Amino acid sequence: MQFKDYYETLGVSPSANDAEVKAAYRKLARKYHPDVSKEPQAEERFKAVNEAYEALRDAEKRRAYDQLRAQGFRPGEEFRPPPDFGSGFHFEFDEGAAGGSGFSDFFESLFGRARREAPRARKEAEKARIEVDLDIVYTGGTQRVSVRGKLLEVRIPKGIGEGQHIRLAGQGQRGGDLLLEIGYRRHPDFAVEGRDVTYRLPLQPWEAGLGTEASVPTLGGAVMLRIPAGSGSGKRLRLKGRGLPASGKDAPPGDQYVEVAVQIPTPATDEQRQAYEQLKRAFE
Repeated sequence: MQFKDYYETLGVSPSANDAEVKAAYRKLARKYHPDVSKEPQAEERFKAVNEAYEALRDAEKRRAYDQLRAQGFRPGEEFRPPPDFGSGFHFEFDEGAAGGSGFSDFFESLFGRARREAPRARKEAEKARIEVDLDIVYTGGTQRVSVRGKLLEVRIPKGIGEGQHIRLAGQGQRGGDLLLEIGYRRHPDFAVEGRDVTYRLPLQPWEAGLGTEASVPTLGGAVMLRIPAGSGSGKRLRLKGRGLPASGKDAPPGDQYVEVAVQIPTPATDEQRQAYEQLKRAFE
């Protein structure tokens, strides 16, 4: 391992003040930044400049380095730090100052290697289940939910399926992530099976027997549907593509099924009872 002269790298004298060191660093960092520089070996020079600045920008590291340099070490000489180097100092450094590329063995032997914190294990995500409205699943949007007493605005992706999860970074009670399992809230008009929805359409006997047109609600708005003559209770009519959208780009949406439910009115007057009698005789 070779000794490095950080003053020489930045092109400043050992007596340079903090402002002069910073100005020299900024000038050289712009000159050798690998994204813009056309200088030979720009990336290596950029790393060296960042490392030199990290050593000299901090008062404690600079004082310790100056004490070491005063012992007569020169650039390029073989070097091993003295056993008592750093005694009385507490070194900290910003690893990001090296441009995300780390420091040299020389730098780490002086300031960093033994003092790095071990990477923290990722906290296990906390889990909770929420129920979302079908209308928001159909269009996508945000829904306010309460999770363990905490009110959250959650973005619901269009077409998200039951059992899928949404991860909220840092929203767990202990600072970790919060993993929300999706369930569908019961809808007053629609039953859900996978991506298909079913709507029960009430019809009067004469509508079901003679056929009619009826306004049918869907998640995307009401549509007119022709009911064929002779449609008894339980008959299912399909509205293609009117179910829940798929979460994948190329997957087709579900369908909406309209299930006929014939309602039998109870006769309340003599005229209505006579009408039932006539109907009975007509079909005997």
